[in-house]
Amino acid sequence: MLITTSTHLEGYKITQHFGVVRGIVVRSRSLLGNIAGGFQTLFGGNISIYTELCERTRSDAFKLMEEHAKQLNANAIINMRYDANEVMQGVTEVLAYGTAVMVEKV
Repeated sequence: MLITTSTHLEGYKITQHFGVVRGIVVRSRSLLGNIAGGFQTLFGGNISIYTELCERTRSDAFKLMEEHAKQLNANAIINMRYDANEVMQGVTEVLAYGTAVMVEKV
């Protein structure tokens, strides 16, 4: 599966559009994770416990988006983006989305 943030793939021709595909994950940190993150904020710098949570959440949303595209028989996703919103305090939604297409090498 080819995936790009661009509106086209260099060296490929789009032969079919399947529409928007998405992967959505809603996640929160556990109470213990929040306590550990709180301790890390006391010392400043990278809050690794939250970085790991964000990376895992984005990765999961990306995989779900890719699965959605495969269900449509697409072989590429163009104009891929991420979006994130706080659903409620401590609960965040991460959305990976793009346009599923069929491409062939030029």
